[in-house]
Amino acid sequence: MIWDIAYIILFAIYVYTIFTTIIFMLVENRNPVKSIAWILVLIFLPVVGFLFYILVGRKFRKRHMISKRSLLINKKNNTSDLTELPNLNLSDTQRSIATLAYRNSDAPLHENSKIDIFTDANELYSSIIEDLRKAKHHIHMEYYIFLADKIGSAVMDVLKEKAKEGVVVRVIIDDVGSWQLKKKKIKELRNAGIDVQSFLEVGLPYINSRVNYRNHRKIIVIDGVVGYTGGFNIADRYVKGLSWGPWRDTHIKIEGSAVLGLQKNFLTDWFFVKRELVEDVTYYPAQERKGNCLSQIIISGPDMTWESIMQVFAKAFMEAKERIYIETPYFLPPESLITALQTAALCGVDVRLILPMKSDARITLYSTFSYLDQMLKAGIKVYLYQKGFIHSKIVVTDDIAIIGSANMDFRSFEQNFELSVIMYDAEIAKKMVEIYENDLRSSEEIKKEEWTTRRFSQKIKESLARLLSPLL
Repeated sequence: MIWDIAYIILFAIYVYTIFTTIIFMLVENRNPVKSIAWILVLIFLPVVGFLFYILVGRKFRKRHMISKRSLLINKKNNTSDLTELPNLNLSDTQRSIATLAYRNSDAPLHENSKIDIFTDANELYSSIIEDLRKAKHHIHMEYYIFLADKIGSAVMDVLKEKAKEGVVVRVIIDDVGSWQLKKKKIKELRNAGIDVQSFLEVGLPYINSRVNYRNHRKIIVIDGVVGYTGGFNIADRYVKGLSWGPWRDTHIKIEGSAVLGLQKNFLTDWFFVKRELVEDVTYYPAQERKGNCLSQIIISGPDMTWESIMQVFAKAFMEAKERIYIETPYFLPPESLITALQTAALCGVDVRLILPMKSDARITLYSTFSYLDQMLKAGIKVYLYQKGFIHSKIVVTDDIAIIGSANMDFRSFEQNFELSVIMYDAEIAKKMVEIYENDLRSSEEIKKEEWTTRRFSQKIKESLARLLSPLL
């Protein structure tokens, strides 16, 4: 009898908790698709669904944790301003996208930068280590994954050497992405004079929505004059690949004024993790003319008013006249991007997608496949990369190229802290097209007729995964 009463009380408490959780979720006015998905999880997965929601479902806003003073870094150190747009050699399309990026991401335009593109991990890491060794004043690094394996240890050894020489070394690692980096190794780095900070630590006493909002950015800034960003993290897997194939990614090295865009975003994140406001002008040195590339560094994250990277993608797709070439490891686009891509293809724009044939996340791959019918019906050409795992995150629309950390999925657009570089440069776009065409040679095009006749069991798996896509 007592147990029956206890069961009824516990059941009543649980039902009340689920009911109030759903009410609070609805009051937040989320995307209705995501709300419905979470409601189904809460109702049809008792206890497990609620724990999953507590872990990754609740909204978390970084802006509640950052003082307004820290955000002044973004404005104080801008090296260009929107008012300079009329004086720049921009097409109407470029001007429109640049204006959007300035207003939704506070991204100034940077002139006269040099961009080098890397698709080979060995070449990239050799270049990074060489530039790190040249550091005289400071090294700033921010990575989602930074491991102490062969590649990571080689980088760490250089950081230790530079710290010993008196170079200021600051490192931000994501607490979830770099969970394999042992506390002992972090302590060793700190004892060597390297200031290592974890982004949104997740400990047992604090398991909450923090685990769902990760810093996915990849940034290196050396003496304020050399920078790196893109899709590569610091780990052996990017050289060795996975058990079933090599890893294909894209990264860029920046020299010139655009490095200051990486710098200001790193230092804003640094204030967030350590509450240390770095304002010394030595971190923003005068820039030599290194090249002719005009660019913007755009960021997005749950701390921002707008889903800025997604908006830039949408605008670039709508403005494209000749081509839209996309490489992404995870393709779970919101309806706005689906419509933009379909509309462009129906208008005669050459729209192509390169996606992985195999992935490091099976459920995400199934969900990705569920979107392909919509793409193929609009005349979009879809290719599956056969050579290994393509983790590259690039977009090329006409004479604009975008490279960064953001995937084309809900997580990158809404939940992760991401960074991408828009390059308004016909030569860079041409190089990216050449790289894209090379990847096409390692890919197999999906034919609409064959895709529609795939196994029914495959379609069921894709449909079930699609239901979870807003939550992935």
